Amino acid sequence: MIRPCAAADLPRLFQIVNAAAEAYRGHIPPECFSDPYMPWSELEEEARTIEFLGWEEAGELVGMMGWQQVHDATLIRHAYVLPTFQHQGIGSRLLAHIVREAPTPTVLVGTWAGATWAVRFYQGHGFVLRNDTAHLLARYWSVPPTQAAASVVLALEREGI
Repeated sequence: MIRPCAAADLPRLFQIVNAAAEAYRGHIPPECFSDPYMPWSELEEEARTIEFLGWEEAGELVGMMGWQQVHDATLIRHAYVLPTFQHQGIGSRLLAHIVREAPTPTVLVGTWAGATWAVRFYQGHGFVLRNDTAHLLARYWSVPPTQAAASVVLALEREGI
């Protein structure tokens, strides 16, 4: 079941992000991987401007995905599912919900180029790799140069809204 996340969910979101982000270890620049991957203070800061949705199984949050409108685009932010619940369609259902409800025709997602599984996931849902990643990251995100150099941006252009 998809539901909005509240401040009370932050401890669980912290667990989900950091458990799922272990997959990045060895696939992204070492200076971009910390332990925990997303510190508590960063999650708190992100929660101020990002709408997080969660997926519940038996009353427990096991997946999350955020969205944020920036300028003329909807950004997918922090998409994670606990490793034991991956490959069950949770991420797909969260993504479909956000895409369906997105307030803009353009939906963007930035991810690590080395996270080829994530790139394939978004491509499988109609997102297309953009060749203007540096421009898009500078316009819609605030990321350090090392992260920008190791990232890609994918876009989905929705029609009829």
